[in-house]
Amino acid sequence: MEETRLPPGQYVPRGLPVIHYGRVPPFKPGSWDLKVFGATASGEEHAFGWDDFTRLPRVTRVADFHCVTKFSVPGLHWDGVPPSALVDAAPPGPGVRHVMVWAEYGYSANLRWSDFTAPGTLLATHLDGEPLSPDHGAPVRLVVPHLYGWKSVKWVRAIEYLLEDRRGFWEDRGYHNVADPWREQRYSYQEEPGEGPP
Repeated sequence: MEETRLPPGQYVPRGLPVIHYGRVPPFKPGSWDLKVFGATASGEEHAFGWDDFTRLPRVTRVADFHCVTKFSVPGLHWDGVPPSALVDAAPPGPGVRHVMVWAEYGYSANLRWSDFTAPGTLLATHLDGEPLSPDHGAPVRLVVPHLYGWKSVKWVRAIEYLLEDRRGFWEDRGYHNVADPWREQRYSYQEEPGEGPP
């Protein structure tokens, strides 16, 4: 069996631990929607109800999950909507280089456009063949496998297209703006010039 390669300072736990900030929000399919706003090509906000969202193209990704608290879970099977499908349905305007991913209760995480649209990134609805549990971010969780887990926002409700970078919830509280686990980018004091907004 091939040995799993882990980023520096990480270990493999039993199972997939549950870590989140605040309470778990209820999911009501009839009133749930996912908004795309900000610097859209049309200048207008797009909204996808649950039925609209589940009709978007879907893919499966096998990816590791790396938490900044130092655990890594290899080989998870995620199913959901690739960001490219959402971008096709709600195109960005010229000059969009970043996104802010918004969740229930105002939680947010910022991403470079290249991270949001990377081949492994996914708006996941299923984990290992089963619908996401509420604790793991149901109904929709962003999965960005090549970054630390706080960028993989649970309970996603909106994507804001940005012309300029802006720090999200944890980034405002001292976490690294980029969050590459292979470079151990855990905290904002580690940022090099150009890795975060001024």
